[in-house]
Amino acid sequence: MKQPLIVGLGRAGSGLHLRALRTALDRAPDLWRGPVVAVDPRPGERAPVPDGVTVAPTLAEARALLPPDRAVVHLCTPPDSRPAVLAELCAAGYRDLIVEKPLATGDRERAAVAGLRARHGLRLAVVAHWPASGLADRLRALIDAGTLGRLLRVDVAQHKPRFTRSLRADDGHPTAFDVELPHSLGLVLSLAGPAETTGARLTDLRIGRTVRPGLGSALLELRHANGVRTRIHSDLTAPVRERRVALGFERGTAVGHFAPSDADDHVQLDVDGRREVFRDDALAAFLHRTYTRFATAPPEDPTWDADFALHAEVVRLLDEAKRRCATDPAGERSEEAPRVAAR
Repeated sequence: MKQPLIVGLGRAGSGLHLRALRTALDRAPDLWRGPVVAVDPRPGERAPVPDGVTVAPTLAEARALLPPDRAVVHLCTPPDSRPAVLAELCAAGYRDLIVEKPLATGDRERAAVAGLRARHGLRLAVVAHWPASGLADRLRALIDAGTLGRLLRVDVAQHKPRFTRSLRADDGHPTAFDVELPHSLGLVLSLAGPAETTGARLTDLRIGRTVRPGLGSALLELRHANGVRTRIHSDLTAPVRERRVALGFERGTAVGHFAPSDADDHVQLDVDGRREVFRDDALAAFLHRTYTRFATAPPEDPTWDADFALHAEVVRLLDEAKRRCATDPAGERSEEAPRVAAR
């Protein structure tokens, strides 16, 4: 059994990973052993340190508590610092890692992470609980069954009010493309296959005279190799939360509603007006599956390469979307609804 080492006790590390680890352990008592060790230079600064967590201010001190051969590292630091922190972990000897999404914020950073993975023989999993969810499994089953005909279109709405975090200088997410879209883009690639960018849009966050460039909303349009069209829209200034994916088939529709937050683990699926509600704690399920892989799959197992390739492709598509928004002559960042920059 491995033991968790959480690097970064912010929202992801303390609020999401730790909760999901405990849920997964309740379901499978032999999944991992404790206590949880965490690395955070300023523990308790933003929230109280959770019970049952041993906190070290530096990686060197954490390594003395939990050496690499016993650890699964949960890398929960902001995405813009990911390559540097990952390099430090590799130098300390850690090889089994779960990395928060996105894998990287651009192609250069993605290449740096890929180089570290290859040089050090890492078993690296990127958090992808949407594709691993029970709801995603049911959507895939609908596509594979063909009872509604061929899949034609995927529309994703991923909205939430995110003012406080976006206004912080140390947020670590450069644009709205880096916040929610890594979840949904990984999902649509797993549902509809490889794709290319056909349009992108990015707006600023504006509150009075305060402006955070690129952190208002993001739109991504894709054309998949099989002809399916995808549209993903994420508004970080929305008044309410929504996480919805709609599949348009030749002879019907299916709409899935992911849990809007970690406050509830119920999801909904509506297939041509027939609605079903069921429990689906996707992050706990993802961690259960990933810890099982750490216990059974060696570094040369091809599933590690396949998973990494999917998330590297997510970074590539998002990086292209950012470049489109940066170079569009009409200017993608507008207070009014800007047009989509199409090919």
